[in-house]
Amino acid sequence: MSEAKPIADNAVRPSLMRSLKTVAWSFIGIRSRAGFEEDAAKVNPLHVLLAGVISVLFLVVSLIGLATWVVGK
Repeated sequence: MSEAKPIADNAVRPSLMRSLKTVAWSFIGIRSRAGFEEDAAKVNPLHVLLAGVISVLFLVVSLIGLATWVVGK
């Protein structure tokens, strides 16, 4: 089996929180190319997928709740 390679001291480990931040920037749509490239190099694609699904579900539930509140149902 292959051994896990140690992460360098100055390298940032991929985290779910960083992925959530990346997805939030994507929802807003105002991210510089340099910031995007930095995020792309430092996030785990599985974390981004999970964060995206969670964010979309939260957005849909929030919009349904807002519409229900406005209509007064």
